[in-house]
Amino acid sequence: MKPASLRPFLSRSALKRRHIQSRPYANQAPGTPALQVFDTATKHLQRERAASDVEASRKVDYLRDEVASRLCERLLDIKRHFPTVLDLGANACNIARTLATADPPNSSDPPLHTRLSALTSADWSPTLLQRDSELPYNSLLTSHTRTVIPNPDTQPLPFAPASFDAVLSSLSLHWINDLPSLLSHVATVLKPDCPFIAAIFGGDSLFELRTSLQLADLDRRGGVSTHVSPLADVRDVGGLLQRAGFKLLTVDVDDIVVEYPDTFALMADLQAMGEGNAALVREKKGLSRDVLLANEGIYRELHGDGATGAIPATFRIIYMIGWTGGEGQPEPLERGSGMVSIKDVLEAKGEGGGSGKD
Repeated sequence: MKPASLRPFLSRSALKRRHIQSRPYANQAPGTPALQVFDTATKHLQRERAASDVEASRKVDYLRDEVASRLCERLLDIKRHFPTVLDLGANACNIARTLATADPPNSSDPPLHTRLSALTSADWSPTLLQRDSELPYNSLLTSHTRTVIPNPDTQPLPFAPASFDAVLSSLSLHWINDLPSLLSHVATVLKPDCPFIAAIFGGDSLFELRTSLQLADLDRRGGVSTHVSPLADVRDVGGLLQRAGFKLLTVDVDDIVVEYPDTFALMADLQAMGEGNAALVREKKGLSRDVLLANEGIYRELHGDGATGAIPATFRIIYMIGWTGGEGQPEPLERGSGMVSIKDVLEAKGEGGGSGKD
């Protein structure tokens, strides 16, 4: 089934999964200063400018709302009540809206927001954070506080240690330069045996746009420039969580494919989301008309759907879950402590004819 148009809403039928191919990415050496990849000031201006156009900003919430819904499902899989929850990098409080308005899995279950007592939505873009503060869903939450915080690249999180029972983050942390330090701060503000659940854009997001822009640049200008910001790879995430002190790690990936009428609509939506290129090495003057037109033709030729005339854009979402240590938490056995050799078990099973019966 072809995915339906996702502007302005994203339907479940419009989601696809694609085979994930691993690619090599560079890792920062331990102990070195944080590498500055993104222009923090530019990204702040992009998000503030996007949120100032309220209606346009709401129309492109389809991706953030979908990812927030999937992230909340992971939270609700944990069978416990959460007295205090932090939504770090809340954007327009998409997680809060999901908790307040989404239907529970079973009609007999209580509303989702009753699983927590107090939600703090924190973001470093005040205009985006306060964009929907007057909407009706806010009154459905038991306790919801919006807090403007400094960009985590410039200052530590302004929360006391061991002050939250869960920390969530949806589609914000991919713009952080010093992600290892931020994850360490997150582990500090969490209470013992509590989860950190986050979703970020992954390394192969918008690979169609990356490749077509590179080819268009090469064709029109004879060289290649950075037009799509670099992102973390899924293989790096587990190491970052472990380095920050998290345990019982879970990392998985979803590919969300969105169809657009043309590349101009795709780039307009990215701009309205505040997700434009903010790499330090980008060209400040932007794309020329010749490159844009060439990109449209190349993108459509390589990735377009000839039957519908639409073009797909793949957003790779990396979900991560890590737990702070605590008493009674399951621990892996020490290396070499096993009493049975898996080799002996497999050989015995083979000698038994491979019937699979015990």
